Amino acid sequence: MRQTSPSAVASLNWLAFDTSTDVLSVAVQRGAQIWHSHGPGGAQASATLIPTALALLTQAGLSCQALNAIVFGRGPGSFTGLRTACAVAQGLAHGAQVPVMALDTLLAIAQAHQPAPGQSVRVLAVLDARMGQLYAAAYHWQDNQWHTDQPPGLYDPDDLRLPDSWRDDPSVVLAGSPVPEHAQALSVALQRPWLCQATSPSALNLIALAPAAWAAGMAMPAQEALPLYLRDKVAQTTAERAALQDAKA
Repeated sequence: MRQTSPSAVASLNWLAFDTSTDVLSVAVQRGAQIWHSHGPGGAQASATLIPTALALLTQAGLSCQALNAIVFGRGPGSFTGLRTACAVAQGLAHGAQVPVMALDTLLAIAQAHQPAPGQSVRVLAVLDARMGQLYAAAYHWQDNQWHTDQPPGLYDPDDLRLPDSWRDDPSVVLAGSPVPEHAQALSVALQRPWLCQATSPSALNLIALAPAAWAAGMAMPAQEALPLYLRDKVAQTTAERAALQDAKA
């Protein structure tokens, strides 16, 4: 897709949503105005996402056909949530004949910590991956854009490391929603106190990321949008859960 000027991007209309965690986050932007909704996600997201999105579009006075793109958090995250978000984005986009932008949920976490103009920041974004593991990625903000220093990956808490160039930077922001029981292991692995700033992926952050993604040509036909899965296994066996409990004890 051709490059778009910043002034043109600022006037575009977006529908964005994220269901990668147990929170349902939906937002609509029309010009300079934004409408948003946050509520229970998880298993409820499949039943509430479409009604919530359509209600916000009505409040904004927009139809799906008037959108420039539908933006969704592609993962990593809950398997069920990612499938729901992708399926809804594809369905609405196909029906309205508008493109889709699939953005990383960990980048949406980093976006919540974008610094003031002219400043830079390094963010290690983390999400609970269940089964005793974490999703993590490292980003830094410089020259008014995000750069990926460590792409999204699946880690055991003991194995997570900061990028080499970050090791001596005390100002690294640790953000996301890991479970508290991982705090000690992460402090040892990262060689610094784990003072995590609780942050979830949100549709508002996806909308904030949308202009740069649009200008970079990341819009795609609905059928090409896919979730980002970082593991094949979705649950532990009973024996594996028992062994994990024994190890904790």
